[in-house]
Amino acid sequence: MGSLKNYFTTQKYIEMFLNEKYHISDIYLVHLNYRFLADFELFLRKHSPTDHQRPMENNTVMKHIERLKKMIKMAIRYEWLEKDPFVAFKQKFHHVERGYLNEEELKVIEEKSFSISRLQYVKDLFIFSCYTGLSYIDVMHLSPDHIQIGVDKEYWLFTSREKTDNAVKIPILPVAMEIINKYKNDPKALIQNRLFPNISNQRLNSYLKEIADLCGITKNMTFHLARHTFATTVTLTNGVPIESVSKMLGHTKISTTQIYAKVIEKKVGEDMSRLKEKLRVK
Repeated sequence: MGSLKNYFTTQKYIEMFLNEKYHISDIYLVHLNYRFLADFELFLRKHSPTDHQRPMENNTVMKHIERLKKMIKMAIRYEWLEKDPFVAFKQKFHHVERGYLNEEELKVIEEKSFSISRLQYVKDLFIFSCYTGLSYIDVMHLSPDHIQIGVDKEYWLFTSREKTDNAVKIPILPVAMEIINKYKNDPKALIQNRLFPNISNQRLNSYLKEIADLCGITKNMTFHLARHTFATTVTLTNGVPIESVSKMLGHTKISTTQIYAKVIEKKVGEDMSRLKEKLRVK
């Protein structure tokens, strides 16, 4: 599960911190205190990962602290630790506005053709995600077996999210099906038994920056932007209930979907217009 992988990542950073700060590989629980937590936070903020382009942002640092906190709470419940080192330690998450492409921006990318094959391929993957809501890793893991007949006798994607292992069932919209058909005979995809040839997330996001420049889009184009676009521009804006969007995104709580799927002003305006009409009828 993706969540378990995140805990292993946090464990790796704790081990790196112990080695750098104390020159040890492990530490007794009773030695955990406020100073330890403050030093660990500072270590994370100053750390420059070799597999990332830049240091961790605040919320990433806080996520690692949060996982450590959960482990310490467990130790307290099992009575392995008497004093909670987090009593005076305050976590500070920053509110992040979820970006997405509006209808016009999405249309610009859809209608843009690239003579460079790598850019065209990345554009196709991005648009596919805009119409399915799947993340990078979930798109890369798709195989022909994931295409099944749904309750409406149409083609659906039956898969599960790598991050949470939650099952997702997504009706395949015509745009997404066109892209599937485009690559169904691709030699690399066939060898890998995947719907699409593999490409690294780093390369993909790098090429998306080129695509954004060529399309005149100033927003920070990452593959995850497509997931937000599916939630807002493609589904909620077109009247798909948030409960249905939540299921397709693989969320277990509607509140999670509300963070991802910001109901844009156009949708609010349309809803209020319908309300005005109902009030006039009365």
